[in-house]
Amino acid sequence: MGGAQGVVGTATYEAPPNIALVKYWGARDAALVLPYNSSVSVSLAGMRSRTRVRFDTALREDRVALDGSPAVGGPRASVVAMLDLVRAEAGLTARAEVVSANNFPTASGLASSASGFAALAGAASAAAGLRLTARALSRLARRGSGSASRSIFGGFVLWRAGARPDGSDCYARPLRDEGHWPALRDVVALIADAPRKSVRSAAAMQASVRTSPGYARRLEELPARLGAIVRAIERRDASRLFPAVMEECDSFRGVCETTTPPLDYLTAASRAVLAEVRAINRDAGEPIAAYTHDAGAHVHVFTLARHRAEVRRRLRALPGVRATLVVRPGPGARRVDRPAASVRRAAGARRRAR
Repeated sequence: MGGAQGVVGTATYEAPPNIALVKYWGARDAALVLPYNSSVSVSLAGMRSRTRVRFDTALREDRVALDGSPAVGGPRASVVAMLDLVRAEAGLTARAEVVSANNFPTASGLASSASGFAALAGAASAAAGLRLTARALSRLARRGSGSASRSIFGGFVLWRAGARPDGSDCYARPLRDEGHWPALRDVVALIADAPRKSVRSAAAMQASVRTSPGYARRLEELPARLGAIVRAIERRDASRLFPAVMEECDSFRGVCETTTPPLDYLTAASRAVLAEVRAINRDAGEPIAAYTHDAGAHVHVFTLARHRAEVRRRLRALPGVRATLVVRPGPGARRVDRPAASVRRAAGARRRAR
């Protein structure tokens, strides 16, 4: 089926991380990764995970390398679990070699799991000969990391929580493409000595669901806040978007900090960034910047192009901020290799046989 080397198929995908403006934190079904609430994100230009998957009948077990090192423990198990989903869908038994690398820091709150699993979903399904729609690819990526469902798409993305027990109505869809708001900028404050997460987000968020006294109240507040943020994006209204984004981030952080045991992802430098953004807005007399962060120390500060230089100057002056990146909304996941004709023919034969 794959020739002398036993190769069934190979594919390489790239996918971006995304930063959530409305956070996903907590799953009503952890196995299917079905969230309690819908969420909204921005896919980031210039930051990518690149993943190559090769299914090969000569392999005796799955091989997984992340950022140049063999994956072990939970990270490896999560990759193998996604490969198993693809194998079941494609009718394959071949093991796979997975090589994945990020061009940005891993496991530090920059959504490397989102980009990594979106790229893995694309590469693995393509290498197995599946031709998934973007919606189906989003559902598949979700099984590896919930926020990966959003990294399939570029620009501004809505992940629908859905209501069906099987998760068939739980997927992301584009709100607006990456060219929708040309003036919007994300100034990413990279924190020096940012610690790697000791507890994976999937476990941490479920602890919040069980123990945070503010979790239920947050769920009650979210629909109105999500609606306000979506409307502000559609209207390119920074004066309404920026306060709502900070309110949402503060709500998320409050739930983390009231979890048992507490989840505190920020360093002193991270908190200084939050305080500086508040000061920037006070000095301007209006909201010209907005902070947000995920489960990590790095902080994203949204602003408009005309304020970018001032915001960046003030953030770079803070002790503990080692660098800043200026990022725009960017494109979604895409295949970056060309499938060989023999692999296309083999994939077609497998589909006809089923």
